[in-house]
Amino acid sequence: MVHQYKLNGYNIVLDTCSGSVHTVDEVAYDIIELYKQKTQDEIIDIILAKYSHLPDVTREEVLECLGDIKALEESGKLFSKDIYENLAYDYKNNSKVVKALCLHVAHSCNLNCSYCFASQGKYQGDRALMSFEVGKQAFDYLIKASGTRRNLEVDFFGGEPMLNFEVVKQLVAYARSIEKQHNKNFRFTFTTNGVLLDEEVMDYLNKEMSNVVLSLDGRKEVHDHFRKDYAGKGSYDVILPKFKRLVEKRGNKDYYMRGTYTHNNVDFFKDIIHMADMGFTELSMEPVVCPPSDPYALTNEDLPILFEQYELLAKEMIKRKKEGRGFTFYHYMLDLTHGPCIYKRITGCGSGTEYMAVTPWGDLYPCHQFVGDEKYKLGNVWEGVVNTEVQDEFRSCNAYAKEECKDCWAKLYCSGGCPANGYHATGKVNGVYKYGCELFKKRIECAVMIKVAENADEE
Repeated sequence: MVHQYKLNGYNIVLDTCSGSVHTVDEVAYDIIELYKQKTQDEIIDIILAKYSHLPDVTREEVLECLGDIKALEESGKLFSKDIYENLAYDYKNNSKVVKALCLHVAHSCNLNCSYCFASQGKYQGDRALMSFEVGKQAFDYLIKASGTRRNLEVDFFGGEPMLNFEVVKQLVAYARSIEKQHNKNFRFTFTTNGVLLDEEVMDYLNKEMSNVVLSLDGRKEVHDHFRKDYAGKGSYDVILPKFKRLVEKRGNKDYYMRGTYTHNNVDFFKDIIHMADMGFTELSMEPVVCPPSDPYALTNEDLPILFEQYELLAKEMIKRKKEGRGFTFYHYMLDLTHGPCIYKRITGCGSGTEYMAVTPWGDLYPCHQFVGDEKYKLGNVWEGVVNTEVQDEFRSCNAYAKEECKDCWAKLYCSGGCPANGYHATGKVNGVYKYGCELFKKRIECAVMIKVAENADEE
């Protein structure tokens, strides 16, 4: 399958199954578009008629271009065959280990964000903090369920995990005390709104956490519109100096500034640039997750504006990198030469099978976006997964499980999309959140274009 598009002055041809990316001139772009639809003679006639004003476009040149396209096809770099469908089901069915847990150490929050998908961290239920005993059992379960896999990931999540920070420290200490005897290596991530950060906490996070996710929506007026405390006061002025200090002390360790854009700030490019201008270099901005009836839900009218914002962002990133002040945008991180492996490209995030969320009471759910939905409770950290029917439903999620995805050029980049988004949009984990698909495809087009521009600069 081939996807062609034009962006930032480049004519880009993406061969989906091989992952090959080609940049071509206008004539070659048109010939490729016609290659599978017309005969050789028809292509020659169409091209010569279209470019009759250009004396350099001759029959011989068109024939030469057709020969080059055929050579690329024969080498598997253009119009390559899709050989992965059967593998998608085999990989998922053969994967029996758990690699990561998201520990909900606090179903409570000190902010009252009106767009919170988790209902201010309560997940439609009661406020609660995870005990050390439950967390300890979660680690024991992960060690047992991970089989011989050595590298394991644990995310400390909420709500706001800072509200249960002592237990977080106890759990990290416990994990470190047992990882060698079980031949495991734990990698920790911590997500925080930043309100309770202080120097001691920063030092601890920078020592123990492989990654820290910091919640900031961008400009002060945008951030404070949603991210308020229970007295109605915005949190921007409180958290910004703390985030700057944490990142300054963190050195080269990973972190992400993670924002959310809504119908209120479809001009989110300005928010990302605001964060970059504040000195933050590792950035992420996600579309809001909410019912379409909410006033801040994204609309169809927003879509062309959002496309423009992603293109503006890509062009600005290219510009700033040349100027020596580049930054990373999570959704534009794309390695065209070394990964991800085909297993990840066709099976996705592994929610419900390789990755699960743990509530403060020790219940297991496919991921944090399913927490509180009782029909998707998989089991608990003492018994493991007992709801195998639901797990099998998630095991079937892959890039080939949805009719809408089979002929989509982006399926090997999105792996069939997010099961939670599909569920919330259609009521089925194998459903398709079409709005999200459009955003994802635009992001991939921009990410590929950035790589094309970087390669052009190196030549």
